[in-house]
Amino acid sequence: MLPILLLLPQIVITAVFFFYPAGQAVWQSLFIPDPFGLKSQFVGLGNFEYLLGDPYYRASFVTTAIFSGLVTLVSMGMALYLALLADRLIKGAGTYRTLLIWPYAVAPAVAGVLWLFMFNTRVGVVSWYLGLLGYDWNHVLNEGEAMGLVVAASSWGRVSYNFLFFLAGLQAIPRSVIEAAAIDGAHFWTRFRTIVFPLLSPTTFFLLVVNVVYAFFETFGVIHTITSGGPQQATTILVYKVYKDGFVGQDLGGSAAQSVILLFVVGLLTIVQFKFIERRVHY
Repeated sequence: MLPILLLLPQIVITAVFFFYPAGQAVWQSLFIPDPFGLKSQFVGLGNFEYLLGDPYYRASFVTTAIFSGLVTLVSMGMALYLALLADRLIKGAGTYRTLLIWPYAVAPAVAGVLWLFMFNTRVGVVSWYLGLLGYDWNHVLNEGEAMGLVVAASSWGRVSYNFLFFLAGLQAIPRSVIEAAAIDGAHFWTRFRTIVFPLLSPTTFFLLVVNVVYAFFETFGVIHTITSGGPQQATTILVYKVYKDGFVGQDLGGSAAQSVILLFVVGLLTIVQFKFIERRVHY
């Protein structure tokens, strides 16, 4: 009974805040409630059929794939580069590591506001300097600039998290192995490609899974504060469309169906990652 009693608080929390809401979403996805919430009409899989036939919803899949791929690639690439620099640094290493960790304490919505101020079309300092160079920055109208801005803001807040894990992984690699390769004449990038990165594969795989989930769910605040899904739904990812259709459009049944599809897609991606990508991981 002792293990059960020790696990009971976590089981209760998981049931109340995960399984119950997930079950409610599945149940509500089978109904279409009226605008006043007084009654609901059972439609079965009608909400799912409508969503899969909606071109705007299918377009949000492409937008989500592009956005999540770019955020994962940029945040992990920058974090690995900074971790390599910090690992080689001798003087002032603690100061640099602290400064690189600080952005992780900034909430996504706050990070979105910061980047919005910098790239504001009227008072933004970055957009002003771009104007001096002859480039007219306007993410409100330009779809590519809007996507680039939300990717940069989302990646900036995630670099610190990835940096911590990459730095810990680098410091766990035996120095004797790297020194032996250096004595044999292997240059830095040769050592990184043949020794360091393969030994970092467990950390890289873990961060890949975590960052994909982050890009799907936790970037809502960044998109909401910077672009609100625009322009022309160019930055409307799946999780933001759930909010827009459910809370703004009051389509609670369709929003619940979208949340079920989103949960299924993320779960499927995680399974694919563990089944195919983990084979290349060397523990």
